[in-house]
Amino acid sequence: MKKITLAIEDEVLEQVKLTAGEQGTTVDALVQEFFATVAAKRRANDGARLALLRLAYEAAGDIGGKNWNRAALHDR
Repeated sequence: MKKITLAIEDEVLEQVKLTAGEQGTTVDALVQEFFATVAAKRRANDGARLALLRLAYEAAGDIGGKNWNRAALHDR
């Protein structure tokens, strides 16, 4: 586990300390939970993005051998 240093405004830190106390936890635990949530969302988004790309790649885009042109589509 890595330790990091954060700069935070005094008023914000006081509010976070109060919140942590009310929840029976620590500021450190709240920050870890927040970072874990951010990382999980990123992993989920990356997974969805890869699944979409895989689906697009696997979809052959077969339109049944039809060859249309603009004139035929617009009855010209």
